[in-house]
Amino acid sequence: MTEYHTSKRIDNSRLIRPVVPRRNWQCAQRVFWGAMLATFCLIYTWQHFQDIQLRYQLEDVQSQHAQAVELNQQLRLESASLSSPMRIDDIARHQLGMTVSAPAQYIPADGSRESYLAQARIPAFVKTNMPVRP
Repeated sequence: MTEYHTSKRIDNSRLIRPVVPRRNWQCAQRVFWGAMLATFCLIYTWQHFQDIQLRYQLEDVQSQHAQAVELNQQLRLESASLSSPMRIDDIARHQLGMTVSAPAQYIPADGSRESYLAQARIPAFVKTNMPVRP
């Protein structure tokens, strides 16, 4: 004997699953707590990466500060060496050809000798009565 199996097509389009209010509430709670957990995780990771970025910036600023301190020290040393009286005397004697003045060449600046005041010359056009243009 042979058996035949037939399949019946069942139309389930008209079936409606009954809504359980408690189950919807539990689903909403799970979604809410999942969103809260995701938000806290994102905030934590954002703060963590911000902290790392600020540390890199702090290292950059500290290295720039160290370079500025070193440059400042070099410039102070250079300024001290350039304003050295021995260096200035050497340049004056060898490069500019200056010598020490003799005592007879010395003239005191206190005005003890006869001093002459410069007199202003009056131009010819002012002596006449012509108006002067500014």
